[in-house]
Amino acid sequence: MTGPVGAILPDGKRLHLQHGPIDLIIDADGARDAVHRAYATAAERFSTVLDELVMELPQLRRACPAEGVHFAGPVARRMETAARPHARDHFVTPMAAVAGAVADEILDAMVAAAPLDRAYVNDGGDIALHLTPSRQVDLAVAREDARGRHGRVRITAADPVRGVATSGRGGRSLSQGIADAVTVLARDAAAADAAATLIANAVDLPDHPAVDRTPAVGVDPDSDLGSRPVVAGCAPLSAAEIDVALARGLAAADAMRQAGLIVSVALFLQGDSRTLGPIARIAKETVDA
Repeated sequence: MTGPVGAILPDGKRLHLQHGPIDLIIDADGARDAVHRAYATAAERFSTVLDELVMELPQLRRACPAEGVHFAGPVARRMETAARPHARDHFVTPMAAVAGAVADEILDAMVAAAPLDRAYVNDGGDIALHLTPSRQVDLAVAREDARGRHGRVRITAADPVRGVATSGRGGRSLSQGIADAVTVLARDAAAADAAATLIANAVDLPDHPAVDRTPAVGVDPDSDLGSRPVVAGCAPLSAAEIDVALARGLAAADAMRQAGLIVSVALFLQGDSRTLGPIARIAKETVDA
């Protein structure tokens, strides 16, 4: 494996950092010297993140006990903090929050190093946000609707959201559910990442013949899910079946919202969708794709 690499993208504004499976796109607004200092800090902090995670990887791939684990690395601690509130009711490992936790860690380093007006760290679609008063960010929701249009969500500095994450069958990770995508807004990216993973798992039709399942290790020998079944495919479902599956996911999401773990969520399955939370404009306001 090569070491960490970084470069300013062709737009002359955004920073790209990559090391092994971690791939970040970073953008920051502020004075030129502040942005330069923030980018330098991001690259420096990023240089050791993967090595830190590898050192504790065996424990990070184990089920998160409800009482918590004492990890040495700061990113691992963020992962465990995000996963632990779900551990009593779900099988979950800290790996459920890895992408969001990395995004949070790099963003916090940048903000501590320089005064920025607005910034984000995007780790493969899991996004950590920094917004000063009066600033906002507009994000596209990952999935298209039946008319080929993308949902949009606007997050302002006044909103209690600084993390966005998407999980589901079409993402980078394996899923135990049939959701095409689940997008979660939460207080930070690690919390959103863990919740999106589990809500996507809950969008399901257990034992349904249309759903093809296979052991996780058969797809990825290193999967933290072990021999647990993951969804390999899903045939077209009826409107009633889609409604049942989405209702299961919505119930899981509502429990998390009631517990203060998420702010809002949008769930997508075969052209249908559901939303929950005060930021209901997620997936409701659309623009041409």
